[in-house]
Amino acid sequence: MAATIDAAEFGDWARPSLVAMTRLAGRLAPHADADDIVQDALTRAWTKRTQFDSDRGTPTTWLLAIVADQARAARRSRIRRLRLVDDHAEVPDTAAEIPSADPDLERAIGRLAERQQLAVHLHYFVGLTVDETAAVMSCSPGTVKSTLFDARSRLRTLLGDDDD
Repeated sequence: MAATIDAAEFGDWARPSLVAMTRLAGRLAPHADADDIVQDALTRAWTKRTQFDSDRGTPTTWLLAIVADQARAARRSRIRRLRLVDDHAEVPDTAAEIPSADPDLERAIGRLAERQQLAVHLHYFVGLTVDETAAVMSCSPGTVKSTLFDARSRLRTLLGDDDD
């Protein structure tokens, strides 16, 4: 993407990714305003637009990687604020507090390693392919497949469904 692109062109370029960006922001940082995270991600994308490389992925995968970083920053900021308020405050299991049809599943996802959570959110909830998930996570598709396999195995154990 050229540095000389204007704001309207950038908006047209980013618009097809907005739903996926908002969905991912809401899943990764449920206590933050997803729209704020997406706005921060778009601002960051605008300032770094010359770094986009279409050989490394699609605009959506590049933008989702930025959203994941912004959501991580929002979670860290929230944890710091909670600790400032009460040094003995327990940090809540944020995934458990996401409104869902299956709160047990959400709690179990919250207990996965951060990398596994990101892969699960991107692949199963945002609907990215394995290749797109790999582009967002900056890893190989094989790593995503392995991460998802491990996540599913862990979820079966956490949910008491490990009768394989």
